[in-house]
Amino acid sequence: MIRNPRVALVTGASSGIGLAIAQRLTQAGYWVALHSRTSSAAGLQAAATLTGACYFQADLLDEDARRDLIDRVYAHYGRLDVLINNAGESSVIPHDDLLAATPGIWHRLYELHVVAPWQLVALSEPYLRAASTAEHPASVLNISSHAGVRPKGASIPYAASKAALIHVTRLLAKTLGPDIRVNAIAPGLVDTPLTEDWVAIREQWMREVPMRRSARPGDVAEVAMMLTESTYVTGEVVLVDGGMNLL
Repeated sequence: MIRNPRVALVTGASSGIGLAIAQRLTQAGYWVALHSRTSSAAGLQAAATLTGACYFQADLLDEDARRDLIDRVYAHYGRLDVLINNAGESSVIPHDDLLAATPGIWHRLYELHVVAPWQLVALSEPYLRAASTAEHPASVLNISSHAGVRPKGASIPYAASKAALIHVTRLLAKTLGPDIRVNAIAPGLVDTPLTEDWVAIREQWMREVPMRRSARPGDVAEVAMMLTESTYVTGEVVLVDGGMNLL
Protein backbone atom coordinates (compact mmCIF):
# COMPACT_ATOMS: atom_id res chain seq x y z
CA MET A 1 0.00 0.00 0.00
CA ILE A 2 1.42 3.40 -0.92
CA ARG A 3 1.81 5.79 1.99
CA ASN A 4 -0.69 8.40 0.85
CA PRO A 5 -3.13 6.47 -1.34
CA ARG A 6 -4.19 8.10 -4.55
CA VAL A 7 -7.91 8.01 -5.27
CA ALA A 8 -9.63 6.82 -8.44
CA LEU A 9 -13.27 7.04 -9.41
CA VAL A 10 -14.39 4.27 -11.76
CA THR A 11 -17.88 4.58 -13.21
CA GLY A 12 -19.83 1.48 -14.15
CA ALA A 13 -17.73 -0.56 -11.73
CA SER A 14 -20.11 -3.13 -10.24
CA SER A 15 -19.15 -5.78 -12.82
CA GLY A 16 -17.24 -6.44 -16.03
CA ILE A 17 -14.53 -4.08 -17.22
CA GLY A 18 -15.16 -1.46 -14.56
CA LEU A 19 -14.88 -3.95 -11.70
CA ALA A 20 -11.70 -5.47 -13.17
CA ILE A 21 -10.15 -1.99 -13.42
CA ALA A 22 -11.15 -1.20 -9.82
CA GLN A 23 -9.60 -4.43 -8.62
CA ARG A 24 -6.37 -3.80 -10.54
CA LEU A 25 -6.09 -0.25 -9.19
CA THR A 26 -6.59 -1.53 -5.65
CA GLN A 27 -3.78 -4.04 -6.17
CA ALA A 28 -1.54 -1.10 -7.10
CA GLY A 29 -2.43 0.73 -3.88
CA TYR A 30 -5.19 3.07 -5.03
CA TRP A 31 -8.31 3.75 -3.03
CA VAL A 32 -11.20 3.34 -5.43
CA ALA A 33 -14.66 4.87 -5.57
CA LEU A 34 -16.87 2.36 -7.37
CA HIS A 35 -19.97 3.66 -9.13
CA SER A 36 -22.98 2.15 -10.83
CA ARG A 37 -26.46 3.30 -11.85
CA THR A 38 -28.16 0.10 -10.71
CA SER A 39 -26.71 -3.11 -9.24
CA SER A 40 -26.09 -1.35 -5.94
CA ALA A 41 -25.94 -4.66 -4.07
CA ALA A 42 -23.15 -5.87 -6.36
CA GLY A 43 -21.36 -2.55 -6.02
CA LEU A 44 -21.52 -2.62 -2.24
CA GLN A 45 -20.33 -6.22 -2.18
CA ALA A 46 -17.40 -5.41 -4.48
CA ALA A 47 -16.40 -2.38 -2.42
CA ALA A 48 -16.44 -4.49 0.75
CA THR A 49 -13.76 -6.76 -0.72
CA LEU A 50 -11.37 -3.96 -1.77
CA THR A 51 -9.14 -2.05 0.65
CA GLY A 52 -10.06 1.62 0.81
CA ALA A 53 -12.97 1.22 -1.61
CA CYS A 54 -16.40 2.81 -1.29
CA TYR A 55 -19.51 2.46 -3.44
CA PHE A 56 -21.53 5.38 -4.86
CA GLN A 57 -24.82 5.05 -6.75
CA ALA A 58 -25.80 7.64 -9.36
CA ASP A 59 -27.77 7.82 -12.59
CA LEU A 60 -25.30 9.42 -15.02
CA LEU A 61 -28.15 10.32 -17.36
CA ASP A 62 -29.09 12.95 -14.77
CA GLU A 63 -26.98 16.13 -14.72
CA ASP A 64 -27.60 16.83 -11.04
CA ALA A 65 -26.69 13.24 -10.14
CA ARG A 66 -23.37 13.63 -11.93
CA ARG A 67 -22.58 16.74 -9.93
CA ASP A 68 -23.63 15.04 -6.70
CA LEU A 69 -21.45 12.02 -7.47
CA ILE A 70 -18.27 14.09 -7.77
CA ASP A 71 -19.17 16.05 -4.63
CA ARG A 72 -19.75 12.87 -2.62
CA VAL A 73 -16.56 11.20 -3.79
CA TYR A 74 -14.47 14.25 -2.94
CA ALA A 75 -16.19 14.70 0.40
CA HIS A 76 -15.43 11.08 1.29
CA TYR A 77 -11.78 10.94 0.20
CA GLY A 78 -10.66 14.57 0.18
CA ARG A 79 -8.86 14.16 -3.14
CA LEU A 80 -9.25 12.75 -6.64
CA ASP A 81 -6.29 11.66 -8.77
CA VAL A 82 -7.88 9.49 -11.45
CA LEU A 83 -11.23 9.50 -13.26
CA ILE A 84 -12.15 6.48 -15.36
CA ASN A 85 -15.29 6.93 -17.47
CA ASN A 86 -16.39 3.36 -18.05
CA ALA A 87 -20.18 3.46 -17.57
CA GLY A 88 -22.11 2.64 -20.72
CA GLU A 89 -24.78 0.52 -22.30
CA SER A 90 -25.70 -0.93 -25.64
CA SER A 91 -28.33 -2.92 -27.47
CA VAL A 92 -28.02 -4.84 -30.71
CA ILE A 93 -29.68 -3.03 -33.62
CA PRO A 94 -28.89 -4.21 -37.18
CA HIS A 95 -27.10 -1.39 -38.98
CA ASP A 96 -29.47 -1.58 -41.95
CA ASP A 97 -32.58 -1.22 -39.76
CA LEU A 98 -32.46 2.56 -39.74
CA LEU A 99 -35.87 3.18 -38.20
CA ALA A 100 -35.05 0.93 -35.23
CA ALA A 101 -32.29 3.36 -34.25
CA THR A 102 -34.75 5.92 -32.95
CA PRO A 103 -33.88 9.50 -31.92
CA GLY A 104 -34.51 8.45 -28.33
CA ILE A 105 -31.76 5.82 -28.56
CA TRP A 106 -29.39 8.33 -30.14
CA HIS A 107 -30.05 10.90 -27.42
CA ARG A 108 -29.67 8.37 -24.60
CA LEU A 109 -26.39 6.92 -25.86
CA TYR A 110 -24.85 10.32 -26.56
CA GLU A 111 -25.91 11.55 -23.12
CA LEU A 112 -24.34 8.52 -21.44
CA HIS A 113 -21.22 8.07 -23.59
CA VAL A 114 -20.32 11.68 -24.44
CA VAL A 115 -22.09 14.30 -22.33
CA ALA A 116 -21.78 12.47 -19.00
CA PRO A 117 -18.03 11.77 -19.32
CA TRP A 118 -17.49 15.35 -20.44
CA GLN A 119 -19.32 16.76 -17.44
CA LEU A 120 -17.58 14.43 -15.01
CA VAL A 121 -14.23 15.64 -16.32
CA ALA A 122 -15.34 19.27 -16.06
CA LEU A 123 -16.56 18.80 -12.49
CA SER A 124 -13.44 16.87 -11.50
CA GLU A 125 -10.91 19.22 -13.09
CA PRO A 126 -10.12 21.35 -10.00
CA TYR A 127 -9.68 18.26 -7.81
CA LEU A 128 -7.55 16.49 -10.41
CA ARG A 129 -5.32 19.56 -10.82
CA ALA A 130 -4.94 19.89 -7.07
CA ALA A 131 -3.79 16.27 -6.77
CA SER A 132 -1.50 16.36 -9.81
CA THR A 133 2.28 16.35 -9.41
CA ALA A 134 5.17 16.11 -11.86
CA GLU A 135 5.81 12.55 -10.65
CA HIS A 136 2.15 11.56 -10.85
CA PRO A 137 0.08 13.74 -13.20
CA ALA A 138 -3.65 13.30 -12.75
CA SER A 139 -5.29 10.96 -15.23
CA VAL A 140 -8.57 10.68 -17.09
CA LEU A 141 -9.28 7.45 -18.94
CA ASN A 142 -12.31 7.05 -21.21
CA ILE A 143 -13.47 3.56 -22.14
CA SER A 144 -14.55 3.80 -25.76
CA SER A 145 -14.90 0.85 -28.14
CA HIS A 146 -13.44 -0.86 -31.19
CA ALA A 147 -16.74 0.24 -32.75
CA GLY A 148 -15.67 3.85 -32.30
CA VAL A 149 -12.65 3.23 -34.54
CA ARG A 150 -14.01 0.85 -37.17
CA PRO A 151 -17.45 0.87 -38.87
CA LYS A 152 -18.73 -1.98 -36.71
CA GLY A 153 -20.54 -2.35 -33.41
CA ALA A 154 -23.82 -3.40 -31.85
CA SER A 155 -25.62 -0.42 -33.39
CA ILE A 156 -24.83 2.71 -35.36
CA PRO A 157 -25.82 5.06 -32.48
CA TYR A 158 -23.56 3.12 -30.12
CA ALA A 159 -20.60 3.20 -32.53
CA ALA A 160 -21.07 6.89 -33.29
CA SER A 161 -21.22 7.82 -29.61
CA LYS A 162 -18.03 5.90 -28.90
CA ALA A 163 -16.31 7.60 -31.83
CA ALA A 164 -17.35 10.97 -30.41
CA LEU A 165 -15.87 9.99 -27.04
CA ILE A 166 -12.54 9.33 -28.74
CA HIS A 167 -12.50 12.80 -30.28
CA VAL A 168 -13.47 14.35 -26.94
CA THR A 169 -10.53 12.45 -25.41
CA ARG A 170 -8.08 14.03 -27.83
CA LEU A 171 -9.53 17.51 -27.43
CA LEU A 172 -9.35 17.27 -23.65
CA ALA A 173 -5.76 15.99 -23.79
CA LYS A 174 -4.77 19.14 -25.69
CA THR A 175 -6.69 21.33 -23.27
CA LEU A 176 -5.85 19.89 -19.85
CA GLY A 177 -2.13 19.12 -20.09
CA PRO A 178 0.34 19.06 -18.49
CA ASP A 179 -1.46 18.59 -15.16
CA ILE A 180 -4.07 16.15 -16.43
CA ARG A 181 -3.44 13.41 -18.97
CA VAL A 182 -6.43 12.12 -20.96
CA ASN A 183 -6.43 8.81 -22.83
CA ALA A 184 -8.88 6.22 -24.08
CA ILE A 185 -9.12 2.47 -24.48
CA ALA A 186 -11.08 0.97 -27.37
CA PRO A 187 -11.90 -2.64 -26.45
CA GLY A 188 -13.27 -5.13 -28.90
CA LEU A 189 -15.58 -7.90 -27.76
CA VAL A 190 -15.15 -8.46 -24.02
CA ASP A 191 -16.73 -11.23 -21.97
CA THR A 192 -18.97 -9.26 -19.60
CA PRO A 193 -22.57 -9.54 -18.39
CA LEU A 194 -23.49 -7.10 -21.17
CA THR A 195 -22.30 -9.50 -23.89
CA GLU A 196 -22.92 -12.90 -22.34
CA ASP A 197 -25.85 -13.69 -24.66
CA TRP A 198 -24.08 -12.53 -27.85
CA VAL A 199 -23.40 -16.12 -28.88
CA ALA A 200 -23.31 -15.69 -32.66
CA ILE A 201 -21.23 -12.51 -32.44
CA ARG A 202 -18.74 -14.20 -30.12
CA GLU A 203 -18.40 -17.25 -32.38
CA GLN A 204 -17.72 -15.06 -35.40
CA TRP A 205 -15.24 -12.94 -33.44
CA MET A 206 -13.29 -15.99 -32.28
CA ARG A 207 -13.07 -17.31 -35.83
CA GLU A 208 -11.74 -14.07 -37.27
CA VAL A 209 -9.64 -12.34 -34.63
CA PRO A 210 -5.89 -13.18 -34.69
CA MET A 211 -5.90 -14.00 -30.95
CA ARG A 212 -8.78 -16.45 -31.51
CA ARG A 213 -10.70 -15.40 -28.40
CA SER A 214 -12.72 -12.53 -27.02
CA ALA A 215 -11.11 -10.35 -24.37
CA ARG A 216 -11.41 -10.86 -20.65
CA PRO A 217 -12.07 -7.84 -18.42
CA GLY A 218 -8.59 -8.28 -16.99
CA ASP A 219 -7.06 -7.72 -20.44
CA VAL A 220 -8.58 -4.24 -20.49
CA ALA A 221 -7.69 -3.60 -16.86
CA GLU A 222 -3.99 -4.19 -17.52
CA VAL A 223 -3.97 -1.53 -20.26
CA ALA A 224 -5.97 0.80 -18.02
CA MET A 225 -3.34 0.38 -15.31
CA MET A 226 -0.55 1.18 -17.75
CA LEU A 227 -2.23 4.36 -18.96
CA THR A 228 -3.12 5.42 -15.41
CA GLU A 229 0.44 4.99 -14.15
CA SER A 230 2.12 6.65 -17.15
CA THR A 231 3.63 10.08 -16.56
CA TYR A 232 3.82 11.16 -20.20
CA VAL A 233 1.27 9.43 -22.45
CA THR A 234 -1.73 11.59 -23.32
CA GLY A 235 -4.21 11.87 -26.17
CA GLU A 236 -3.80 8.22 -27.11
CA VAL A 237 -6.43 5.62 -28.00
CA VAL A 238 -5.28 2.06 -27.33
CA LEU A 239 -7.12 -0.70 -29.14
CA VAL A 240 -7.61 -3.87 -27.08
CA ASP A 241 -9.26 -6.05 -29.70
CA GLY A 242 -6.96 -9.04 -30.15
CA GLY A 243 -5.87 -7.73 -33.55
CA MET A 244 -9.33 -7.41 -35.09
CA ASN A 245 -8.35 -3.95 -36.32
CA LEU A 246 -5.87 -5.61 -38.68
CA LEU A 247 -8.59 -7.28 -40.73
